[in-house]
Amino acid sequence: MPIQWFPGHMAKARREVQEKLKLVDFVIELVDARAPFASENPMLKQILNQKPKMRVLMKKDLADPKVTHAFIEHFNGLGERAISVDVNRKEDIKKVVETAKLMAHDKLERMRRKGIKPRPARAMIIGIPNVGKSTLINRLANKKIAKTGDRPGVTKSQQWIKVKKDFELLDTPGILWPKFEDEVIGYRLACLGTIKDQILHMDDLAVFLLRYLKDHYPNVLMERYQIEDINQDVIPLFDHIGRLRGAIAPGNHVDYDKTAELIIRDYRSGKLGLISLERPKDASH
Repeated sequence: MPIQWFPGHMAKARREVQEKLKLVDFVIELVDARAPFASENPMLKQILNQKPKMRVLMKKDLADPKVTHAFIEHFNGLGERAISVDVNRKEDIKKVVETAKLMAHDKLERMRRKGIKPRPARAMIIGIPNVGKSTLINRLANKKIAKTGDRPGVTKSQQWIKVKKDFELLDTPGILWPKFEDEVIGYRLACLGTIKDQILHMDDLAVFLLRYLKDHYPNVLMERYQIEDINQDVIPLFDHIGRLRGAIAPGNHVDYDKTAELIIRDYRSGKLGLISLERPKDASH
């Protein structure tokens, strides 16, 4: 069943993106390194036309480094320019600037040959909510310009930001597509905190995450939650984790809602370790 989520301001944002594209040399799309496919916006493919695109895998410090490396190779193999970034590392911020210069070099060189006065490269920076766009912009500009927050959709309007003398960024609101045809994409985004928690039931989300961890990161579950038999069903796992963490309801029953919140919070905060929710072979999802 498709998950619908399309606030009105995002419909407006899409129109604005289409209108402003002609002002920029290329587009910087931010995706979450833990789920690059789920966090890219298929709507952008329809509206970007032939604009060059630089893909930045954000929050690499929370993702499985081997999987992130595989994704970079995957996207580069498709002829895209892709890099991974931890916004708290100065060398990564420098890498964004240097890659942006390369993206705009050919166009600016053509302008110079035509006798047009040189100008900074211009890029539109875009990404779904809560991917870290505002934080990256502030790091690039080396001062607080964009609002930041852990609530999806903090940025509501467009603004130009100067990044030294190298290039200018056109900020845009985070855009989420109208619906997720693939339920798995919705669950992945919800695990990342991209979708507001009210959209999906937290216990369904925790079950999805536990099953994924059982398949791909069983040792993480065993170490974090002191689980001896990883092959048991999800419900016994829930009971074990709930009792271990003291999520007990009246009558000595496990509080499943509280347990689910604990599991999701552990993942989002990085307490479960460096975990990616996708791999390049998941491209069809």
